[in-house]
Amino acid sequence: MEYGPPVDLSFNGLFTVTEATWRDPRPGLRPLRTDSHNKYRTRALRLNYNNIKDLSDLEFTLNHFLVEPSMLGWLDLSFNKMTGIDDVLCQLNELRILYLHGNNIRYLNEVNKLSKLTHLHNLTLHGNAIDKHKGYRNHVVSVLPHLKRLDFSAVTKQERVLAKDWSTRRPGHKHNIPEVFYWI
Repeated sequence: MEYGPPVDLSFNGLFTVTEATWRDPRPGLRPLRTDSHNKYRTRALRLNYNNIKDLSDLEFTLNHFLVEPSMLGWLDLSFNKMTGIDDVLCQLNELRILYLHGNNIRYLNEVNKLSKLTHLHNLTLHGNAIDKHKGYRNHVVSVLPHLKRLDFSAVTKQERVLAKDWSTRRPGHKHNIPEVFYWI
C-alpha cells in the first residue's frame, strides 16, 4: 500500500485523544489519501500542540482515522500536558519515530517502558523535566540501544559505549536509575 502524508490534528486545543475524532485533519501541502471508508492511508499522526494529558482511547482514535492503525510509524505528541509515558505506546510495535518533547514528563524511569519498541529509532524528550537529570542521555541510550537519534541529535558510537559503561556502574541496577530519580 502506498502511504500519504501525516494526519495532522495539531493546534486544535484538544484535551483528550478522543476529541480528535470530532475534528478534521489540517490540510497540508500534499493531499491526504483515503480509502472507501474515508480512513487515511498514512503511517503518521500529529497530535502536537494540544492539551492532552493522557492517551486513554488512543487505540480508538487510531482506528477511527487510519486504514492500518497497527502500522503507525510516526507519532507526534510534542507540546502537550503529558506527565508520563502511557503504556498504550508500547503496543505500537511498528513505531519508529516518537516525539514527546515539550511535555511534563518528570520521572526518568518512564523511558524504560519504551524498551519494548524495538523499531523505535528516533525519540524526542527534551523540554521535559527528565532532561535535567544527570545522566539523562546516558540512561535513555542504555535503555533504548537501538535509537539512532535522541532529541534531534544523532546517537554516536561513543555515546553507546559511555551509556553501556554508565549502566553497568550504577548501583542497584533498577534499570540503572539512581534512587533519587524515582522521587523527583
